[in-house]
Amino acid sequence: MEKFKAVSKYIRISPRKGGLVADLIRGKSCDEARAILKFTPKKPARHILKTLNSAIANAIDRSDGALDAMDLYVDHVSVNQGPTMKRMKPRARGRADVINKRTSHINVTVAEKKEEKVKE
Repeated sequence: MEKFKAVSKYIRISPRKGGLVADLIRGKSCDEARAILKFTPKKPARHILKTLNSAIANAIDRSDGALDAMDLYVDHVSVNQGPTMKRMKPRARGRADVINKRTSHINVTVAEKKEEKVKE
């Protein structure tokens, strides 16, 4: 059983918010995961869907068309923290606050479904 991976780096979403969306599709079939992400009204869903589509395309391409999206499931999905951009915001009396603009790295791995053996 071979696994196929796709990574998106430096995405301008918080890893904490992205992790909530990633939890929705972990372990699901790829078609079901696509449907869930398409109708999830959160910003990270767009980026995770794009990465999932890339992982599916990698699987189909590397298997020379032997695999189909119906044969795949989401084996692993994670949203890890990337570098944080720090910005200053002026405050009263000459002070300044730090604004942290967080970035994320999205990793999606898809694998072929195992065939279930029927007991006779």
